[in-house]
Amino acid sequence: MKQISIHPFDNAVSLQGENGRYTGNTSSHYANMIGPFGGITVATLLHAILRHPECQGEPLSATFNFAAPVADGEFEVVVRNSRTNRSTQHWTMELRQDDTIVMTGTAVLAARRDTYSSTEVDMPTVPKYENLKTMTTAALPNWTKNYIFRVVEGDLTSLTNKDADSFGQSETITWISEASPRPLDFLSLIAICDTFFPRVFIKRKKIVPVGTVSMTVQFHTSSEVLKANGNSPVLGKARASRFNNGFFDQTAEIWSETGELFATTSQVVYFKN
Repeated sequence: MKQISIHPFDNAVSLQGENGRYTGNTSSHYANMIGPFGGITVATLLHAILRHPECQGEPLSATFNFAAPVADGEFEVVVRNSRTNRSTQHWTMELRQDDTIVMTGTAVLAARRDTYSSTEVDMPTVPKYENLKTMTTAALPNWTKNYIFRVVEGDLTSLTNKDADSFGQSETITWISEASPRPLDFLSLIAICDTFFPRVFIKRKKIVPVGTVSMTVQFHTSSEVLKANGNSPVLGKARASRFNNGFFDQTAEIWSETGELFATTSQVVYFKN
């Protein structure tokens, strides 16, 4: 009998339980410098909603607040359907460890209508994915090994340089794909929205202590479009607007190879030094 292999991503976001109360475990495949990669954690919370029997529609927007560091090991996820309307459904989320809330969040699902659509921003004009070299992640945390990064624009040498302290631009443009091919869906897309390295690393060309305080993702696509994308890479453009007294913002766009805007995302991040 042929053994079925589970993709590391699907294993990492897996949950046990039912009706809005679930348990899970962090995955060493997605370990960060401290605790798990935030992208895998927010994907797990969204997964809890999508598997709930009351779930209607598809993800439209989600916000996650990191109240405390997520520790390695077991956690509990609790999601509640706050209200269901004709077009939208509103959810709350909590992640708990040792009976303490470490993350909170809200999400809106929507039933989209076939109506007027327009994209006001332009996809960057960039070299093709296959024409660029893969960035090495050998010295980076485990979670980065799950992705292939091909840098179009921006200096990422700071990621392995702990001594420099000079200033450059915070904007980067990077092709991103799964290292182990997996069709794109809402869960992997929301994780990719957190693959942008902290802008303060890029700006200062120096690694300093950081921690995401809040992260929001707006989805501009459907499950059918994501399924059609298959294993194709996506293009990510990220930048900061302001570094101010220990916090900075980070905004980003995720594009398909064919020029469709899949998602926009923003974060507020704490930094030290």
